[in-house]
Amino acid sequence: MFLISQPNLLANKKRKFMLSTSISKESNNNVNFQWAPFPVEMTGVSITVPSPSGSKLLVIRNPENESPTQFEIWSSSRLEKEFRIPQSTHGSVYADGWFEGISWNSDESLIAYVAEEPSPCKPSFDCQGYKQGAAKDKECMSWKGQGDWEEEWGECYAGKRQPALFVINLNSGKVHAVKGIAKSLSVGQVVWAPPVESIDQYLVFVGWSADPRKLGIKYCYNRPCALYAVKVPLYKSEAAQSDLKSMEELTVVNLTQSISSAFFPQFSPDGKFIVFLSAKASVDSGVHSATDSLHRIDWPTDGKLCSSTKIIDVIPVVNCAEDGQFPGLYCSSFLSKPWLSDGCTMILSSYWRSCQVILSVNVLSGEVLRISTADSGFSWNVLTLDGDNIIAVCSSPIDVPQIKYGCLEDKATNTTAWHWLNVSSPIFKCSEKVTSLLSHLQFGITQIPVKDVSDCLTKGAAKSFEAIFVSSKVNNAPDPLIVVLHGGPHSVSLSSFSKSLAFLSSLGFSLLIVNYRGSLGFGEEALQSLPGKIGSQDVNDVLTAIDHVIEKGLVNPSKITVLGGSHGGFLTTHLIGQAPDKFVAAAARNPVCNLSSMVATTDIPDWCYVESYGSKGKTIFTEAPSAEHLTHFYSKSPILHISKVKAPTIFLLGAQDLRVPVSGGLQYARALKERGVETKIILFPNDIHAIERPQSDFESFLNIGVWFKKYCK
Repeated sequence: MFLISQPNLLANKKRKFMLSTSISKESNNNVNFQWAPFPVEMTGVSITVPSPSGSKLLVIRNPENESPTQFEIWSSSRLEKEFRIPQSTHGSVYADGWFEGISWNSDESLIAYVAEEPSPCKPSFDCQGYKQGAAKDKECMSWKGQGDWEEEWGECYAGKRQPALFVINLNSGKVHAVKGIAKSLSVGQVVWAPPVESIDQYLVFVGWSADPRKLGIKYCYNRPCALYAVKVPLYKSEAAQSDLKSMEELTVVNLTQSISSAFFPQFSPDGKFIVFLSAKASVDSGVHSATDSLHRIDWPTDGKLCSSTKIIDVIPVVNCAEDGQFPGLYCSSFLSKPWLSDGCTMILSSYWRSCQVILSVNVLSGEVLRISTADSGFSWNVLTLDGDNIIAVCSSPIDVPQIKYGCLEDKATNTTAWHWLNVSSPIFKCSEKVTSLLSHLQFGITQIPVKDVSDCLTKGAAKSFEAIFVSSKVNNAPDPLIVVLHGGPHSVSLSSFSKSLAFLSSLGFSLLIVNYRGSLGFGEEALQSLPGKIGSQDVNDVLTAIDHVIEKGLVNPSKITVLGGSHGGFLTTHLIGQAPDKFVAAAARNPVCNLSSMVATTDIPDWCYVESYGSKGKTIFTEAPSAEHLTHFYSKSPILHISKVKAPTIFLLGAQDLRVPVSGGLQYARALKERGVETKIILFPNDIHAIERPQSDFESFLNIGVWFKKYCK
């Protein structure tokens, strides 16, 4: 089943639908996908999770109001069961890809999941003062107050206070809250441990501490977390299915005390060990994202757990790789079933410099192999496994996504070469006009040498970084250029298809998509070279990349524009101030413009400290910045250079942004107007940091295209 989303511009929502296919592998060189004639729209569906046997499908529908959450169990032909869970039991089930965790037990009678803890009762008042007992909603002589404020997990989690653990019995429909977990822990990513005969079964989950307080967690892997296990008391019912005994206070065991980060727990097929990812490099340094590591712990067959379990390194943090070698692990998720039939090889996607690639990882030997094609510059993402075969998608900045089917060349000879077959698919069809526009484009990944190697403190920091250059094949005269800058700063622009950037290319612009030092995918030393040097090292890297393509005669130096969001917006506004004669126009999406004001209003004030001060920023972070701190933040900010800005600039701002609050962008834009610089502001009242609601995304890039066209005549 392929789950697909499509923007619904008129409704301003994502439309989700499902398309089924039947796969038959006819030979090593031929695979046949028999697609259903039409997709099925998944109206109101939040999550779908097949059971372990594949005979049942869980469908969860979260309400948009105070209605109950709906659980549906489907068989191959009909709806088997339906349960409605009231808000008094729990709120919405988490479907965010981070706290989210839904796990069937082995006999498919219980499902463990993560949902919002029920809201505490609000205090009631009437005109005499505080009223004993809860007020009914329709009482006209009293009202409900607000009660104590409770902290949330920041950007993308408005209204979410406390993810908690629940188990539903699919025979009775009864929901049990798992007791014994400290209130200071927010839980997620729950999985059932393999069953052991006559022993109560364990749930393994991830816990994030809210002590001393909750800082923004979206895109921030530097929040400490650990794997925990809790023993769930079970008994066999008359139907020989599992049921729950009393769920009073249970004993919770921390399985990963010796490491600062552990998430995405995954049991091996034989149940003998757990593999998990760690962002310890991020937690220990304070940067919001860094190089991952992969670890495993043995799971006791006798069911006796201890918190001093030995953690075995599978893939350590890679500081600096030799050219062409594995640069380190940068993995944003695991498949629900990532294992090949040998029981020890995982298939996963990871960033490799400016590309996403597919890796096979032997979790016993630690062997890592790049198994997606390496010579095309395309990016690859694994979707699922079909036995020992792989279903993946690959694309490039000028090639719409294409489904691929991967199989080992010859299992009998134990070779590790993978053969990738094209799959004919109705999913990524596009119009002839779009196909024609894309066919006139070309792209390449360019190595950019570091300009001042003498300033580099590590070997990794001195290695070249990369830029993806997209241009027209017909190049009589260079097209105007858009310099595209990612946010983070510790993220990466991949060589995959982007509808928005392809649109800008189709208007007659070349694109220079820069992965400056500090980006993911290039090793830990290169990444850690940026904190403490934002506004200088990253700015100079971008200018070096621009000069590189100018010297090659690929762009017209009098028609250069720049586009970035978040930290990319920070760089955009820095560049038009520090190099005012370089750019004819700029576009900034929710830009960081003034760190000295942002630190008091963002959901990640620690980010301001770590990126401005470097490694010592983590230790000096405080909720009450000193005058010296605020001066330092201002010295790192784009607003310091505002008096030199000449480039007409368009601002696209989300009013609900908790990460880079809208006040910073508005202040900078107003200051530009005050100085006579042509400025345009589009404020999206209901958008958050990403500005990705369909109508907002559409209006944003349409206006960016028009703005750049206007100043590149």
